[in-house]
Amino acid sequence: MRNLLELQEQLLPDLMDILKRRYTILHQIMLSGLVGRRTLAASLSMTERVLRAETDLLKAQGLIEIETLGMRISQSGQSLLEQLEPFMNDLFGLADLEEKIREAYGLRKVVIVPGDSESSADVKRELGRAGARALLSFVHSGDIIAVTGGSTLAEVAEQMTTPAAGPLTGSWFVPARGGLGESVEIQANTIASKMANKAGAEYRLLHVPDLLSDDAYQSLVQDHHIKDIVDVIRRSCVIVHGIGDAMEMAQRRKLDETSINNLKAEGAIAESFGYYFSEEGTVVHRMLTLGLRLEDIMRAENVIGIAGGRSKAKAIHAVLKFGHEDILVTDEAAALEIARGLD
Repeated sequence: MRNLLELQEQLLPDLMDILKRRYTILHQIMLSGLVGRRTLAASLSMTERVLRAETDLLKAQGLIEIETLGMRISQSGQSLLEQLEPFMNDLFGLADLEEKIREAYGLRKVVIVPGDSESSADVKRELGRAGARALLSFVHSGDIIAVTGGSTLAEVAEQMTTPAAGPLTGSWFVPARGGLGESVEIQANTIASKMANKAGAEYRLLHVPDLLSDDAYQSLVQDHHIKDIVDVIRRSCVIVHGIGDAMEMAQRRKLDETSINNLKAEGAIAESFGYYFSEEGTVVHRMLTLGLRLEDIMRAENVIGIAGGRSKAKAIHAVLKFGHEDILVTDEAAALEIARGLD
């Protein structure tokens, strides 16, 4: 199929441009849910006249539905997008980029969505959708799935659906560790419960802060109820996590100036699972927190990192160098920056 696309691009370049345009329009409608023509035209930098002609054709083909309040994708349109996605990745050059990153870090799979999730809410939603699909493709009934917090994982939870094979009966979603004390919508407990409800699974929660003093840690680790849930978390066979910039995460945790300076001196550039990583992928600092430990991550069957945005590229690289990721879901902006570092 890829060779056929390359031949078509040489012989019928105009046809390929039309394919790209119509795929992009259909994809944007899917991401928007329900969108008016004027709003859609602005987001695609396209004139309303050109867009009207294209959407009239898509409607005639049964790929979109046009209502009083706007347009939405039909079931047939959704199905077509899913079938076209791997071929369009070839056409947009993302398949080669996925393979380059996969091979460089020894990953099982890399998924790249077009665009930059830092500058586009639509791309952020697509990153979440791709993350949800990646997770559902590797999880089975009876699995324990640990998830971290953050806005990207919250978007993954928003895009979760019940698997095509049916609800994840007997599976448990759990938070990877305690909460940061931020907005409840992006805390790991909230994300775990939402994912479980959408996937037809169960969940358990860990109601403790992310950052603990020595005294608090020693006290909580002895608590029977806390110990019970932590034991479940540490048996997770699937781990889904975000990746953060080290200094940004240190500030979100409200670390004191001395601690932040120590992280800088240690060369910390990335944070994930409560661990800080150097550019070489070495763990340079560990937060005192209840939940997943490094050894739990190392023995998990599937570790799925989901993060995007050009500014996250160095942090993603550092966590990939750590060497215990299986799947990476990212966006084009981050992937291009990572690839530049590999040349």
